[in-house]
Amino acid sequence: MADWLAALILGLVEGLTEFIPVSSTGHMLLLGHFLGFESTGKTFEIVIQLGALLAIISVYFRRLWTLATRWPFDAAARRFLIGLLVAFAPAVVIGVFAYDFIKTVLFETPTVVCWALIIGGVLLLWLDRMKKVPVYLDADRYPMRVYFLVGLFQCLAMIPGVSRSGATIAGGLLLGTDKRSAAEFSFFLALPTMGAAVAYDLLQNWSRLDFSDAGLIAIGFIAAFVTALAVVRLLLDFVSRNGFAPFAWWRIAVGVVGLGLLYAGF
Repeated sequence: MADWLAALILGLVEGLTEFIPVSSTGHMLLLGHFLGFESTGKTFEIVIQLGALLAIISVYFRRLWTLATRWPFDAAARRFLIGLLVAFAPAVVIGVFAYDFIKTVLFETPTVVCWALIIGGVLLLWLDRMKKVPVYLDADRYPMRVYFLVGLFQCLAMIPGVSRSGATIAGGLLLGTDKRSAAEFSFFLALPTMGAAVAYDLLQNWSRLDFSDAGLIAIGFIAAFVTALAVVRLLLDFVSRNGFAPFAWWRIAVGVVGLGLLYAGF
């Protein structure tokens, strides 16, 4: 397959999967494995995540600007920012200490990705059908305990295939949030989490980064931005109407197909 086509496919998949509970990392690792695509120093894989991150900033720019400018004298804005930091903190601690193990062991084992996709899909189906009356309907007003516990759930996504958004959404549902606000908070939590992860990856791999394939990186970046933009704008309404079952079944299907291909020697 031509490199430009592989870059386009990977960019589209990154944007489509980053903010839905199907694990963008899992999809990228499996696709990269089966397409035989890997950039020097993971430059491509790191940079195109910024395209998805830019999509979140674009959609929520006005709200983010309000938070950034009003937090010094607005108690509600200040409380939400503190809640985000509380939710973000566990990922910082665990991510720094477990970075080498995650990158050199978990990320190099496609079988782990497939099983994580399947198990996560089954759990997401169970959560989607759970008859639990939501207590917290506004992501801006979760108790600090909920913010912190959702942050702990997010750390499960350090296992590739679990899904960062899936882990945070599942945690939220178990803690009494409704589906829409759980998905929305996952968007906001993506900003510090993804930003820090990309920055840390760049720092760790700086000496190995190779931007000689700037064209391929640009293709992937733009594809990730455009598709992520569409997903962010449509996801909340989709979840409100359909729940998370479609994503759960997709996870299971991808995991099963991936295992089949791996056992077949691909």
